[in-house]
Amino acid sequence: YIAHSPNLLPLTIAQQRNIIAMGPFIFVSVLLSLCLHTISFSDAFSPQPFTYTATPNAHKGLAAANDDDATLSSTKDRKPWEFFRFVSQSSKFVTPPSLPFIGGGKKGTSRKISPGETIWTPSSSQSFFGFAPLDDVVMGGASSSTVDNNTGMWTGTVTDANNGGFVGIRSTPFQSGLSLDMSDCKGVELRLRKGAGRRFKLVVRDSTEFNGICWTTEFDAGKTVIRIPFAKQIPTLFGKTVPGKTFNDENVAGFQIAYSKFEYDGQ
Repeated sequence: YIAHSPNLLPLTIAQQRNIIAMGPFIFVSVLLSLCLHTISFSDAFSPQPFTYTATPNAHKGLAAANDDDATLSSTKDRKPWEFFRFVSQSSKFVTPPSLPFIGGGKKGTSRKISPGETIWTPSSSQSFFGFAPLDDVVMGGASSSTVDNNTGMWTGTVTDANNGGFVGIRSTPFQSGLSLDMSDCKGVELRLRKGAGRRFKLVVRDSTEFNGICWTTEFDAGKTVIRIPFAKQIPTLFGKTVPGKTFNDENVAGFQIAYSKFEYDGQ
């Protein structure tokens, strides 16, 4: 289970060829746990409320939100595509090819994760990855968010302008090509500080491919502890479910949280 993570609000899976967006938002702690037992809560962050512009109750993700500070309104606005923001965001999740003649070409190692082990926590010097925004700009949208890895604070604005409607955060490539063997663990546990009952998506990745299969689970952030069993994950790609896939818990390569108006399969 992932615990000791930052405040990350999930938003959605991006639907764009060659570019998929997803991410985290309310997590305060990420911790691996074989058994769904209680883990002492460590202070994390208090996320600022997200604002979003969309059609009220039109989509499950937004309808699940429950926040007096939020404003819902319909918009058909077209805004200029921020190409440079797209490049800036997407480039953070691509690992350059190995070049043997300059010392590259070595295959990454696997790290065995024990139940109860903390994978990531804000401002930790032991972290082997960070989080960065990956919003609907990858599909031409106008939503935007920022994340502070020192505090775990994730804030942003979601809008359905340009047919978008999600924000997210995604883990950067693990250092030295590392992957996680989580075969002794039953799932991921998020330790949250706030969430206002919003519905998010947690994504676990078992591949370093930018557009690889997203092992997705929806959750409502109304509790401080969220447990995501691997057995309940739904394989998706570009917002569509993909049948016949098997999760490789011996090769976990990334995490995301997304907050979105999209669910699955056009819903």
